[in-house]
Amino acid sequence: MRRVAVTGLGVISPVGNTTDTFFESLTAGKHGIGLIDRFDTSALKCRVAAEVKDFDPLLYMEKNDARRMDLFSQYAIAAAVQAMADSGLDKDMRYAPERFGVYVGSGIGGFHTWFAETQKLLEKGPNRVSPFFIPMMIGNIGTGNIAIRFNARGPCLPVVSACSTGANAVGEAFRAIKHGYADVILAGGAEATIEPLAIAGFTACMALTGSEDPDRASIPFDKERDGFVMGEGAGVIVLEDYDGAVRRGARIYAEIAGYGNTCDAYHITAPRPEAVSAAECIRMAMDEAGLTGEETLYINAHGTSTQLNDKTETLAFKTALGENAYKAYISSTKSMTGHMLGAAGGAETVVCVKALQTGTVPPTAGYRVPDPECDLNIVPNASVRAPLTAALTTSFGFGGHNACIALKAIDN
Repeated sequence: MRRVAVTGLGVISPVGNTTDTFFESLTAGKHGIGLIDRFDTSALKCRVAAEVKDFDPLLYMEKNDARRMDLFSQYAIAAAVQAMADSGLDKDMRYAPERFGVYVGSGIGGFHTWFAETQKLLEKGPNRVSPFFIPMMIGNIGTGNIAIRFNARGPCLPVVSACSTGANAVGEAFRAIKHGYADVILAGGAEATIEPLAIAGFTACMALTGSEDPDRASIPFDKERDGFVMGEGAGVIVLEDYDGAVRRGARIYAEIAGYGNTCDAYHITAPRPEAVSAAECIRMAMDEAGLTGEETLYINAHGTSTQLNDKTETLAFKTALGENAYKAYISSTKSMTGHMLGAAGGAETVVCVKALQTGTVPPTAGYRVPDPECDLNIVPNASVRAPLTAALTTSFGFGGHNACIALKAIDN
């Protein structure tokens, strides 16, 4: 069984379009939530979102290529380009193409394209639908475009598990390298669904906030929380055989050491109330990583700012860690990025890597009103310094999907 290193990071997010700006914003408690300005929201019940700002796809691809990609795919390519450059493998690929994989998922896929082409069909007829409609819209195409860009001819798996997508992609990539199926994999998630239909759909299933105050819209673990804020972007990391990374002199940020994957098998949108499957997912990741809970531990919580998730997730931490749950540093960076859906697990793995590297725990921003059902140390409103030795990130998705990634710090 091989060890797995993280050697490259890439992020497009509502709080920054590079890893450094992303993490700096988070540690400063700066959120990227505001009133939606891309389209008319007057008929919608939810009018806030965490939109990516100042994104220029031409920094990462040719204009013709950008025109033939949905926004989620552009985000995926951009984050992958950053991660490859950060790892040094963009200029010095030491691995055979057949040993180079891509596991970058999307919960929904090309929603912008789907919405725009549907409007064309209804307003102008079928002959006006773009010939690129299908290859822009399908959920695997971000992964495919990344593989084409970097000649990655190894295992290519676009995981789709709703809000657990990014974390499941990282976990499955970890296993592929650990068990010898690949030497290096680009892993994570990408999403771009801030459109009227998506807003209306999530509102109809009572998932989104009704707040129009950006400072009180995404407030995980706060008693006044009333739903999540939709975010967007991409988080992609380079996972590499640890020994191979050492041989080539790579900078190793952290080690992925464990992965848990379970299902609630309970309800299409609601978590299992007793949190047994979520807790088992956390235990699985910790056991594989050899963690006991006695470590100086940071947990990047799923923390969506919904009533059900936050209290159930708190129960899952207590069930999995026992009294050690009260010692852990826990925060939800969705308080600042909103819920990046399929991209969340990738971006939040980046948060864990940077927290371990820097010894800085980003806060749960906007927290004001304590909830007795969410009584753990959620690092409210201000980042803290801590000698972190391990980290977990949890992701839970519609359909009952549970994912947890366990990371260990590297003593450089």
